[in-house]
Amino acid sequence: MTETVVVLGAGYAGAGAIKSLEDHLDGSADVDVVWVSDRDYHLVLHESHRVIRNPDVERNVRLPVEAIKSPSTRFIEGGVAGLDPDSREISLDDGSTVNYDYVLVALGSRTAYYGIPGLEEFSLTLKSLEDSLAIHEGVKAAAREATDEDPARIVVGGAGLSGIQTAGEIAEFRDSRHAPIEIHLVEALEEVFPGNDPELQGALRKRLLDRDIHISTADPITEADESTIYFDDGNPLDYDVFVWTGGITGRECLTDAAFENNHNRVNTDATFRTSDDRVFAIGDSAIIDLGENPAPPTAQAAWQAAEVAGKNLARTVRGQPLETWDYESKGTLVSVGGTAVAHGIPGIPIGTFGGPIAKLLKKGVAARWIADMTTVRRAARAWPNM
Repeated sequence: MTETVVVLGAGYAGAGAIKSLEDHLDGSADVDVVWVSDRDYHLVLHESHRVIRNPDVERNVRLPVEAIKSPSTRFIEGGVAGLDPDSREISLDDGSTVNYDYVLVALGSRTAYYGIPGLEEFSLTLKSLEDSLAIHEGVKAAAREATDEDPARIVVGGAGLSGIQTAGEIAEFRDSRHAPIEIHLVEALEEVFPGNDPELQGALRKRLLDRDIHISTADPITEADESTIYFDDGNPLDYDVFVWTGGITGRECLTDAAFENNHNRVNTDATFRTSDDRVFAIGDSAIIDLGENPAPPTAQAAWQAAEVAGKNLARTVRGQPLETWDYESKGTLVSVGGTAVAHGIPGIPIGTFGGPIAKLLKKGVAARWIADMTTVRRAARAWPNM
């Protein structure tokens, strides 16, 4: 009897799991693989900030699902509205349904606003290709109206990975066009790139300051309106463009799902299986119990997990024992415009470094992912813009 395995989402976790599942099924005719996503492409999200500087990069970071999946995998474009494990049914936002025997939830996350008044209404985000293009257009329009005496003020809220890389790309836009732009990076916690190694934090801070990016830390945003951001301690900050990158939360479609979840993120064990034996979860959709070695919410972790999740879906269909996943850090790479910082790279004796090697490593990771998902030729075409 043919069994249906459904993968929800086309982010790193979803796209990677599709590739892994197809590889481990090896053309098995008794499994119907269905891929569901609200968009018909995979976004190379950790490089989508490049679009802020140059919209032409869109063609490099947008990978069509048809270039990723095998012909035998059926793709359905649609947003997930709900999941009912009792009936094994997925509801889509157009009213249609998809039935499954096994499902992998890899829907990613949405932006968290923490109940801060005005934050959702007045900020731009960086969760999609459309978001990157909107930031580009907003920065360009603000710069057009500005002068050297009265520069456009761009504020990026949240100094994590997305915030740092966004601020860096805005600086590249400014410097390449000699645009009158003032950039502020604001963070509620004590340091940029919170929770990471102090040496790495210091290296990133230095490069941000070298790019003439103003940094404010240890002062949470308390409110925002259409022109001003307010803080717990500091003076209000007027802005022309406000980008919020300060946090993530789970998808609302999981709110009423009848299995263990926390803030719409599904609890799983190290095999990605949930409290329902037929439901698996991965990436930002999941809280994976890895004991004392938790995985960070990064693309690197999603790539690693996707390989095991795809294999486990194939093993489940065949009645084989599941593998457990252990996260293994391959180091950290962060771009600040045209420069990059590397930290903790295996095999390299220097703990934290920048320069051409760090930049080359950052480009190489993006190119390898594109090649693994599609073709080497597509990766080579993207190389100059990574």
